[in-house]
Amino acid sequence: MDTSIVGVGVGITDRFRSVVEDKAARIEHLAPRAQRVEVKVTHRAYHNGRVEDDTVELTLNGKGPIVRAEATDGDKFAALDMAVDKLCEQLRRAKDKRVDARNHPRGAKFEKGTGSLEGIDVQPASVEFLRAVATGEIPIITGNEEEADYTPVVIRTKEFHPEWMSVEEAVDRMELVGHDFFLFVDARTDHPSVVYRRKGWDYGVISLTTQAAPEAVAS
Repeated sequence: MDTSIVGVGVGITDRFRSVVEDKAARIEHLAPRAQRVEVKVTHRAYHNGRVEDDTVELTLNGKGPIVRAEATDGDKFAALDMAVDKLCEQLRRAKDKRVDARNHPRGAKFEKGTGSLEGIDVQPASVEFLRAVATGEIPIITGNEEEADYTPVVIRTKEFHPEWMSVEEAVDRMELVGHDFFLFVDARTDHPSVVYRRKGWDYGVISLTTQAAPEAVAS
């Protein structure tokens, strides 16, 4: 497996490269199909008295979905250890899930004859709810103009190209990226959907259904 190391605001020493090579062998043991692991080390210095730190980001590429993990510590070697532990745990969870699925089939089951989806918690938005929002029966509360520019919460916004896949594929992708949810487009229904983790190996799905806006009532 190839390794690529990039430093942002920090130099990459031969010792660090050697440690990365050792860690890469551990990752390759859990992901033999992986072709490349990318390591990005970012050093941050703060002006408010906060101690400087290093963030190590790992990206695993190969045949299959991309797997990512990151960790931050005052020492880049410690951050590397934590990031590798996270990545390996994600790989183990994905492997255990595949083994559990083979030994104990569970999850979503689509009945072609009836068109029903069983074995998974599907919660599409109801027609009544969408109509109530569209007609104003359920109000949408917004702040005034004076408050519009202020918020104590920093909201990170990301945009992704839509990906069509099955619910099972979405669950696998969620496990590999280490998140508690995963946004996708259901290949069966073409509806925007989110899979999320519940207790144990249980998962849920929330889907949005498309519905024509109600016709305006003539006064």
